[in-house]
Amino acid sequence: MEQFSFDAYAPKEIAARVDAVGVAKARLPFLQTALLGMLAGAFISLGALYFTLVASDASLGFAATRVLGGVCFSLGLLLVVVAGAELFTGNNLLAMAWADGRISTAELLRNWAIVCVANFVGAAGMALLVYLSGHADMNGGAVAQAYLKIAAAKAAMPAWAAFFRGVLCNILVCMAVWMAMAGRSVVDKAVAIVFPISAFVAAGFEHSIANMYFFPLAILLKAGGAPLPAGAEAIDAGAMFANLLPVIAGNIAGGSVLVALVYWVVYVRGAPKP
Repeated sequence: MEQFSFDAYAPKEIAARVDAVGVAKARLPFLQTALLGMLAGAFISLGALYFTLVASDASLGFAATRVLGGVCFSLGLLLVVVAGAELFTGNNLLAMAWADGRISTAELLRNWAIVCVANFVGAAGMALLVYLSGHADMNGGAVAQAYLKIAAAKAAMPAWAAFFRGVLCNILVCMAVWMAMAGRSVVDKAVAIVFPISAFVAAGFEHSIANMYFFPLAILLKAGGAPLPAGAEAIDAGAMFANLLPVIAGNIAGGSVLVALVYWVVYVRGAPKP
């Protein structure tokens, strides 16, 4: 049994842990992977819900809204890391185990495909539950308006901007997961997660799984007759997938290439295999 210590794992030790965890994740049975993926989609949706409550308060200034909302959104990844779930954006770190030859390309792509689809099911399912709960009627309907404005802005975003915002987002998400792997307690993990996650939200970067919640809920609100802010007429399934495709590509580039593969070169390449 590992002896408890207050010391964080060193970066080289984190790399070894991420490598080993990547192998374990890639070889989880289908049902377990899918269920954990649906949980992650729901967890990230709860973070997005928390963010939107803050965003609906017009009395807050721009910076206060973005930063406080980002701190609230951190709930999603904290639930994923501490409670246990399979999140597509975090699983882009599996590229380290792939580069090390410990998992095959087929195993990598299988995990990403199952987890991404399961995340969508979990996020869309949470959107339906939230819609049916009447949550969006809070603050005199301002919460519903906040959801519609968020989705409208994403629908209007050019593909190239969505891609690069996806890259920047997942650099920070994967760094949050990476640093959480350094921690030995829940407090360690929470501190490691909050700053990078709140930074990406405050900066307006694009997280594919969060968007899998925002778009379905906005589509439901639009269909339910909610008053539409400017640009919300464009919110539909086509706009959702037009956003998701470049964002997913950007998330993969940011997490797999600019985090996992960089750290593989620094700490894992050429190291003796266990």
